[in-house]
Amino acid sequence: MRLLLVEDDAALGERLRGRLAQAGYAVDLVADGIDGAHLGATEPYDAVILDLGLPRKPGLAVLRDWRAAGNTVPVLILTARDGWAERVEGLQAGADDYLGKPFHGEELVARIQALLRRAAPVHAPQLRVGDWRLDEARQCLVDDRRGQQQALTGTEFRLLRYFLRHPGEVLSKTRLSEHVYDYDSERDSNVIEVYVKRLRALLGPDRIETRRGQGYLLRPDA
Repeated sequence: MRLLLVEDDAALGERLRGRLAQAGYAVDLVADGIDGAHLGATEPYDAVILDLGLPRKPGLAVLRDWRAAGNTVPVLILTARDGWAERVEGLQAGADDYLGKPFHGEELVARIQALLRRAAPVHAPQLRVGDWRLDEARQCLVDDRRGQQQALTGTEFRLLRYFLRHPGEVLSKTRLSEHVYDYDSERDSNVIEVYVKRLRALLGPDRIETRRGQGYLLRPDA
């Protein structure tokens, strides 16, 4: 899944991007409100982490403009620990959650996971396909009954997690690549075919169905 991080503190932004990437997310980082507003309005993010104290355009103004335009992307705002008034304004402007600075990276990851669960068609805390459970913390597949574990590459993990959050939906290669890779990655939609083939080898050939001219559909109970 793909996140937008809008944070003007360069050191903090890089730390957060690194921690979120470790958790299996594709992350775009920008340092001011103008760039953040543009990317949030034009790119298909699964969630946004938005600092309120931004140069060029305040975070609240960015959020209000998104909501006024009908952009419903889940937004977690970052505020000062004692900035209760900012938190209230942010929630009233349409934020879905907030986190006060300073904070622990693990809490940020947990809050983002909760936001994504609430926003996706499947809200289950555990993602399953057949006998396998997707372990989001370790980024692998686990068969609890047999005591087996199957490693996944980073791209396999991100792709499978997106499939499992949208089961029964026809997902185009373009949509999948937009949510699996960050802005600077080379998005060759043909590479998606390679990773779908790998996932079929792990899950079974009938688990991911090809819809010619449309994309792919995950059948979790096939």
